Amino acid sequence: MTALLTGTIAITLAAALDWLIGDPRKLLHPVVVMGWLINHLRQPLEQWAGDRPWKLRSAGVLICLVLLGCSGTAGWAIERLALEPWPMEPIGWLALLIGLASALAGKSLHSSVQAILMALSASGDPDHSQAKDKLSWIVGRDVQQLDEQGILRAATESAAENAVDGLFAPLFWMGIGAWLWWINPALPGPLSVVWMFKATSTMDSMLGYRSGRLRWLGTAGARLDDLLVWLPCRLVMLTLPLVSRPWRQWSAIVQASERDGSVDPSPNAGRSEAVYAHCAGVRLGGQNRYGDRWVHKPDLAIDQQPPQRQDVVTVLKLTQRLELCWLTTILLISGLIWWS
Repeated sequence: MTALLTGTIAITLAAALDWLIGDPRKLLHPVVVMGWLINHLRQPLEQWAGDRPWKLRSAGVLICLVLLGCSGTAGWAIERLALEPWPMEPIGWLALLIGLASALAGKSLHSSVQAILMALSASGDPDHSQAKDKLSWIVGRDVQQLDEQGILRAATESAAENAVDGLFAPLFWMGIGAWLWWINPALPGPLSVVWMFKATSTMDSMLGYRSGRLRWLGTAGARLDDLLVWLPCRLVMLTLPLVSRPWRQWSAIVQASERDGSVDPSPNAGRSEAVYAHCAGVRLGGQNRYGDRWVHKPDLAIDQQPPQRQDVVTVLKLTQRLELCWLTTILLISGLIWWS
């Protein structure tokens, strides 16, 4: 079996494994290790940089380089095992599948959002405190003052944005890694490439804030994350309408998503939410509270109604359909490359 087919089959099996077991709490997750490394690098470098912006930016670049190097090397080492002959091949394959599945958030995102919907349906909780508690795990906004409509909007927006960041962007970079193996099996493959992407995403999650020293320390990770999600986000904008509406509406949905999403300061988040809003037929955006600050997010699909519980389920189903579509496409492209 060629390295290209090995990588492609591994991606498909890893996606199935993700939906089968998700992220078991008893297993050490690679993102946890990445977070530990970021914290241990941050403390001495931040002390060295003090409050000087250029030193903080330099420290951020150094953290980024070290994290990318360690994550990519760890993935590459596992890939070497998977490509080795017997008896190392089975061990390498198992590690490869677990590693790839750990980079996908399909099952965990689906379960988290479903848990919010179940909590909203629970009797004896008029303040929706259980739903707010579960929502707080997947959003950064203040959830305590939200009513049911606010909870549903937050859950829908999180399901849309995190589908791109946590599922489709990793799938895209896995595919790139598999196709790199077609060029040369010694190159970084799907696990190495996707772990480097997850390292960048983890840096952005932990350091990418516009407050205090993080305004400069997190610049490198935030900018690189924006860059690495840019193309997968646009591919979602182009493909999600194909699994949601009649194809004749494709052009109108893509244009409306770009129009609404481009207003958001983020190059990716607004567009991710906008295309889901138009495909699911729900209105998103509005006022969000972050600590003591109120932030108005751009209004998306303003002519639609606010999301109801069934609309949140629709968003989750759209994600499942599109994941299947992307996996099929990766298999077809890899098959054509191999056949040629």
